[in-house]
Amino acid sequence: MATNIGIMDSAYFVGRNEILSWINNRLQLNLSRVEEAASGAVQCQMMDMTFPGVVPMHKVNFDAKTEYEMIQNYKVLQDVFNKLKIEKHIEVNRLVKGRPLDNLEFLQWLKRYCDSINGGIMNENYNPVERRTKGGKDRTFKCSTKTSKSLQTNNMHIPGTNKHTVAGGSNSSAEVQALSKELTEMKLSVDLLEKERDFYFSKLRDIEILCQTPEIEHLPIVEAVKKILYATDAKESALEEAQDYLSQSLGEDDEEEEPKA
Repeated sequence: MATNIGIMDSAYFVGRNEILSWINNRLQLNLSRVEEAASGAVQCQMMDMTFPGVVPMHKVNFDAKTEYEMIQNYKVLQDVFNKLKIEKHIEVNRLVKGRPLDNLEFLQWLKRYCDSINGGIMNENYNPVERRTKGGKDRTFKCSTKTSKSLQTNNMHIPGTNKHTVAGGSNSSAEVQALSKELTEMKLSVDLLEKERDFYFSKLRDIEILCQTPEIEHLPIVEAVKKILYATDAKESALEEAQDYLSQSLGEDDEEEEPKA
């Protein structure tokens, strides 16, 4: 199984709702947003389900709240990857920020990888709750993203019927209106980003289909484009590799066409 999956792989077209259902059904959780998995605990336990006994679950902190605590979870995950010889770079600094798209992409990759190991079949003998509570310590999973903490803080300011709220009713009302406006703007921004992402994905898909046309798929320029399309590591200089390949291919073609003396 290739652990590096190109951006055009079908894995990256799996929606967030399907990802959340996959996590919740297998691990008996109730996540409502992909960024709730930013602590790395979910990923560790999913690997524990896929490879029983490989993950030191006693080191996984399901109540991680700070970035430092989350990073410790990702260190456990990276050690597991190393042990299983999984060549996958984990963008820890991005994931712990709780950004939805970064976490979605990593979970999409994880689902594809785990499904390739067990064919998508759930391990019936695996007890996720028991594994989380191993050692007698209450390790009930809690949302630990900054987004959720911010929402909890905001909810404390929503006016109710108690005397303190009535006393500061006008201020609270203004705060609620400001927060509602900010939330609306954020939703619009997310919608625009998702539309932009889908637009560029469709462009890339069209290019991929064109590159698979039998008449041209073996041309050097098409092979060079494929190298860029299927690059799997963000740090890999795909453009440079494609240019080198093209130069070598064109050089070889020139030598073949050179007339003999």
